[in-house]
Amino acid sequence: MKQTGVPNTEDIQGILPSPERLAQGSVAIIECFENIPCNPCYTACKFEAIQEFADINDRPNIDFEACNGCGLCVSACPGLAIFVVDQTYSETEAVVQIPYELLPLPEKGQEVIALDRSGREVAKARVVKVRKTKNLTAVVSLAVPKEHSLQVRFFGTERAHE
Repeated sequence: MKQTGVPNTEDIQGILPSPERLAQGSVAIIECFENIPCNPCYTACKFEAIQEFADINDRPNIDFEACNGCGLCVSACPGLAIFVVDQTYSETEAVVQIPYELLPLPEKGQEVIALDRSGREVAKARVVKVRKTKNLTAVVSLAVPKEHSLQVRFFGTERAHE
């Protein structure tokens, strides 16, 4: 992670909810891997799913059973490190809520290219919702193939030039 900025499989496995919790519906996944002075996710969570920090430099801890996947924490995170995954969206698709700070915003129904943490193309996706927020970090909900829901963390509107 220190050399590439991309978490490895072990890092990712350490922050994921159980398959049983994922099967219950929307849940936030916090991909904050650094100890930095930050806690907006905790203050944004109205359901006390994100645990109070003993030290402002601690990494966030989430109680997946208390999380209802409302997504308030997604736009509150200044590091753009929180995503909400709903694997119950349909038989073949999941929805991934992604923080987004670029313009223009995508439009509902737009086809996009789903990207993984390293920026590699994973699959085609469809914008199902765009939520504007007070702090200018929009939340874009993408319908993605269910098998890629734990990989997709951003999207592009055009294919990268070969």
